[in-house]
Parts: sequence; C-alpha cells; structure tokens
Amino acid sequence: MPRELRDVVFVDGVRTPFGKAGGMYAETRADDLVIKCIRELLRRNASLPAERIDDVAIAATTQTGDQGLTIGRTAALLAGLPKTVPGFAVDRMCAGAMTAVTTTASGIAFGAYDVVIAGGVEHMGHHPMGEGVDPNPRIISEKLVDPSALVMGQTAENLHDRFPGITKERADAYAAASQRKLAKAYADNAIQPDLVPIATRSTEEGWGLATVDEPPRPDTTVEALAQLRTPFRPHGRVTAGNSAGLNDGATACLLASEEVAKELGLTPKMRLVAYSFVGVEPEVMGEGPIPATEKVLAQAGLTMDDIGLIEINEAFAVQVLAFCDHFGLREDDPRLNPYGGAIAVGHPLASSGVRLMLQLAREFEDRPDVRYGLTTLCVGIGMGGSVVWENPHWQGAA
Repeated sequence: MPRELRDVVFVDGVRTPFGKAGGMYAETRADDLVIKCIRELLRRNASLPAERIDDVAIAATTQTGDQGLTIGRTAALLAGLPKTVPGFAVDRMCAGAMTAVTTTASGIAFGAYDVVIAGGVEHMGHHPMGEGVDPNPRIISEKLVDPSALVMGQTAENLHDRFPGITKERADAYAAASQRKLAKAYADNAIQPDLVPIATRSTEEGWGLATVDEPPRPDTTVEALAQLRTPFRPHGRVTAGNSAGLNDGATACLLASEEVAKELGLTPKMRLVAYSFVGVEPEVMGEGPIPATEKVLAQAGLTMDDIGLIEINEAFAVQVLAFCDHFGLREDDPRLNPYGGAIAVGHPLASSGVRLMLQLAREFEDRPDVRYGLTTLCVGIGMGGSVVWENPHWQGAA
C-alpha cells in the first residue's frame, strides 16, 4: 500500500564542551558524555514523554571500550530512558552523527518512528583514531588506494597538491579567521546555550566542571601559524594550526515528524529538506563535500545561491577552501561558518555532524531572512555528506 512521506524536523540539539584529547575528559568515560546529552535533551523538552522516543542512534568511529557495546542502546538505558526504547550504533567515521540523523530521519519520514534521538561521541584521548584497526593488506598490495589514503593529514597534503592555488598562507589565514569567529560567537553568547556542563574528575586535582570548549586559541595569529611544523610532509602545508585537533566530546539531537512535534508541544528549529552521501578518491577525501553538496542541491531543486548559511566541518582548512573555490565563494563569505568551525572548536570525529546542525539551528533563529542552510563534511576513506535544512523562522522574501 503506498505510503505518504512525512516531514521531519530537528527539534533541539545539545553537545558537551569539546575537550582536547587527554585533556579535561582524561578521566571521564565516553558513554557518560553522550548520556549527559540525552538527559539534557529530555530536560529541555519536558513535554516529551520518554516512552514516546522510538529509537536512539549514537555514532562512534572507534567502537570499543567505553564507546562500544552498541552504545545507542547502553546510553539510552544509562540515561534513564524506558527499557522499551531500543538503540543502535553507527560508524561512518566523521559523518557518524550525520548518518545517525539521516538514517533515523528516513525512518520518521517512512512512518517507522515518530520521535528519535541521534548523535555521536568520540573520546580520542581514550581511543586514538585507528586504534585496533587491521586494514586488509589488499588495499595496499593491489593498489586499490595509495597508502596516504589511510592518513588523514596526508590526504590534506594531497588536496593541496591537486589545487596548488590553495597555499599554506591561505590555509593559515582561514584558520586564524575561524578562531576569531568562534571567539566572537562566545562573546555574543551564541555557543553557550547549547552546551551541557560536564562534571570532570582528575586524580591530581579532584572534581571540576567543564562549561566551555577547551581547544580554542582566540589569540591565534597568521604569523604564529606560519611557524608551526608540517608533520605530514617536509616543507608541507598542513599543520596543527590549520587543521582540527584531536578531541573528546559528544552531541545529541531530537528529531520528530512535524505533526508529532506539534502534537507534543515541541517547537522545531529546522526542517529536513534533503541529504546525500557520496564517495570520492580516498587519497583526497577532503573533496567529499563538493560532490555531496552538488548532489543534495540537485535533489532539493536548489542552487548555492539559495543557501543562506553554510556549516562545513573544518577537518582541514584546505578542504574548506577547495569547497569555496569550487562553488565560487569567498573564504570570508558571511554565510560560511559564521560562528567559527572545527579548527577552533575541535572535531571529535563521529560527533561533529550534529555540532554543525545545532550551530545552524542557532543561526537560523537569528536570521529569519534566510530560508535554507547546509551542513556538510568530508569523511575518511573518501566520502562526503551534505544535508539541506529549511528555516522554520523564515519570514519570506523581503
């Protein structure tokens, strides 16, 4: 029997303050980070009965230890959700949380779910990227990919090679601007409303409370960035300053069908329009957002001119600049990451897709003149993901 697809809305999203790997969360469990996010979503949306949640999808790139054991299910139980609420785990590396959102959103549109929680967690201090992996030797021996495809920093250097006009100087200038934009967003109280305070523990220093992000360096200058070493290639262009760091953190969001949100008294912050994932050459995985965005814009019947806000994950400055050059955007385009990005705030791998979404949702509230926004990121092993959202606060053309 034919089904009519339902509209899906992003009701709310939260995240922990992001930490440096081995920093303020060194003695905090990964699952406890995401549990706090789930509890905060329930606290902030008190009209939602917990038993109405149909599933919990939580992403992690390294699914072992304190972020393993089907973390969507265990986090749901530990957060106090009814035992009748199921859960599952997702892995699409950096696009994990984005995939958790799009997968469960598809279930809502289809009618399998009414309300879901989706998010991601990565504790890179406990689980460094690549921990425990055993790549099939055929990947290299049969030359399916170049060995550099397995080292993200080397893929960024490869992207510089492919686009020689993206110089180290441009990358450093973009990185410094990201730090400035995040500092301004903090000064304007644009970041803090969606942060969940996290109790921290240190054997040496005792208990603490994480209320702000640990990675930002607001005093960063282009001159200081120019002095940093290039660890992936002698005389290269990728540095710790023009890349996202190694980070710990978690995110979670609440999705619902539009009619159920109205029934439960939940106020949508965004409406899902379309999403797309694509594969690209693993050696230049940073190109992923380009074809993913081309595809999703075509699905939505839109062009980049229709997109009023862009949240792109800053895994490396070069991949953002490649995206800008392809779509004819200036790197200081006011639509682009107005609150700064991962170079400043951090990139706890699988959690970052929802971080992009909750920033876009916050920006939508401040910009009723903007109808459509984009969240997009590159993904390890050669992929890209993009989602187009509609602003429910849009007031129509001026």
